[in-house]
Amino acid sequence: MSTDLVVALDIGGTKIAGALVDGAGRILVRAQRPTPAREDGETVMRAVEAVLEELDHSPLRASAGAVGIGSAGPVDASAGTVSPVNVPGWRDFPLVERVRRAAGLPVTLVGDGVAMTAAEHWRGAARGHDNALCLVVSTGVGGGLVLDGRVHGGPTGNAGHIGHISVDLDGEPCACGGRGCVERIASGPHIARRALENGWHPGPDGDTSAAAVAAAARAGDPVAVASFERAGQALAAGIAATATLVEIDIAVVGGGVAGAGEVLFGPLRRSLRSYATLSFVQGLTVVPALTGTDAGLLGAAAAAVPRAGASTS
Repeated sequence: MSTDLVVALDIGGTKIAGALVDGAGRILVRAQRPTPAREDGETVMRAVEAVLEELDHSPLRASAGAVGIGSAGPVDASAGTVSPVNVPGWRDFPLVERVRRAAGLPVTLVGDGVAMTAAEHWRGAARGHDNALCLVVSTGVGGGLVLDGRVHGGPTGNAGHIGHISVDLDGEPCACGGRGCVERIASGPHIARRALENGWHPGPDGDTSAAAVAAAARAGDPVAVASFERAGQALAAGIAATATLVEIDIAVVGGGVAGAGEVLFGPLRRSLRSYATLSFVQGLTVVPALTGTDAGLLGAAAAAVPRAGASTS
């Protein structure tokens, strides 16, 4: 079997995506099922197995040498288990063993933030950088680290989870149990919530998403602008803290909220100049991610075969 071709799985609360990915990062075959997130754990697992079975129908599948999984978390890569917040039926679910049994191949598990980081280091905006932070800013805020040229997942696969760095010591309680976390301020739902609480009024369509707030901010609505300013400030504080600890030189920001463009990146970069002030972090740059909605699949593939993509540790 060639390890140039791998089976990649991207598992989230909305969809379970699968692909056959080659050593150049090309997605050759795709499969997808909705995640039955409110069902029991075995029902969710059957959806994963259905994706694997669909990939099995391709004649290329016989050449695959490994499986990589990027999953919503928390994950425990050392134990091979997952407990995604948005999939209640999976708590300490033995996903690695179940997928190994179904696919008959060695399996590597990483969290979705680490998967996105592996993708960006292999094929995206962090390519060529030995020390980087990659963030997903969406319904939540996740992330991962590249240190000394290798994606650093940490003992359980959760290293770099910037969303739960506290940047407001007296801030609002976060769902994680902490207070004033980056996610509580900068995630899409909280950008929208803050705008609504401060008097922003959605348009005639009633859309109260972060994307609608971004559109209002581009049109000059001061409340919408302020909500994104606050999000950018929180992200900047978390990025600067990370850079100070481990000396990254680039932060790559992806996820749905990053689609706001300069509405987010403008205040983020301005705030970063206020927080990243020490000489060894002043050159830190912030750029948009490049791998888009395929980040989970590409990152899972890179994690499964480190030599083909971003090496992991």
